[in-house]
Amino acid sequence: MTTASQLELAKRDLNKHGFLPLEVDPTIDLVAEINRLKKEKNAVILAHYYQESEIQDIADYIGDSLGLSQEAARTDADIIVFAGVHFMAETAKMLNPQKKVLLPDLKAGCSLSDSCPPAVFRKYKEKYPDHVVVSYINCSAELKTLTDICCTSTNAEAIIRSIPEDQPIIFAPDRNLGAYLQKITGRENMKIWNGACMVHEIFSHEKITKLMLKHPEADFIAHPECEAHILEKAVYIGSTSGMIRYTEESEKDTFIVATEAGILHEMQKRSPNKIFIPAPPNNTCACNECPHMKRNTMEKLYLAMEHELPEIHLEDWIIKEGVKSIDKMLDVSAKAGL
Repeated sequence: MTTASQLELAKRDLNKHGFLPLEVDPTIDLVAEINRLKKEKNAVILAHYYQESEIQDIADYIGDSLGLSQEAARTDADIIVFAGVHFMAETAKMLNPQKKVLLPDLKAGCSLSDSCPPAVFRKYKEKYPDHVVVSYINCSAELKTLTDICCTSTNAEAIIRSIPEDQPIIFAPDRNLGAYLQKITGRENMKIWNGACMVHEIFSHEKITKLMLKHPEADFIAHPECEAHILEKAVYIGSTSGMIRYTEESEKDTFIVATEAGILHEMQKRSPNKIFIPAPPNNTCACNECPHMKRNTMEKLYLAMEHELPEIHLEDWIIKEGVKSIDKMLDVSAKAGL
């Protein structure tokens, strides 16, 4: 049991740790306690496919960035607990400024988001005043204030095609997704920011080739955040939800999957008789797992719900200006049937 004094000490350490550094009784049933707290506090848990399997299983909704944004926009819960990374929780707060949004670990960041500092991007944008800014949702709340319309990997093509062909575009922050979109849409008038996700840039072309030779019956599928030479080998390129849907509907029974390895849990649940092989990184580390996503744990999730901390706070001007780009994205997605 946490005493009031222990909680006050933990609150003081919150900025240092990014989460409440409290001991959790190892004998308690975390699943039962989290479910109890959901009911008592009218809370909803939104989780990304890259979370650890236990968190995915207890979430009220599990999805990719588009699905999570749509769910955050429609929820009637009083508290949104976001089992994901910082920019996702920020997006939920922008869509629900009057609600409490919790993130189990505030240091669950994003290497892609970090690759595009708003102050630097603002100067870059000033060089191209006639360009429309399309930003991948994997960016900070402040960068969204500099963005005309957001996109996710699910709706990115629809977003680009919704913009008149003669309208030049700045695409940020992912260079690999930007290059892929440029290729499939034929849009040459795109300036692409030089950012990337550390997980999707670590896959080994050589090791994947060897794996494909070892499993000739397997389909190789990849997320568009991967580098071009990896995407060239894929029989299917799509968002996390798209990849899951592809493996469900495919007649194939073996897949080599190039994205964060957490997605394999949902794939296996939906297709228990199929085989899923994570694409190997170019070294021996677990680099196909996002260290930021994995900062969230069941213990941190429980503590966040019990004490309603850490909470996401955004300045009013950021919410007011940034949410416009998200609303436009959701509107285009709805019109496109996504």
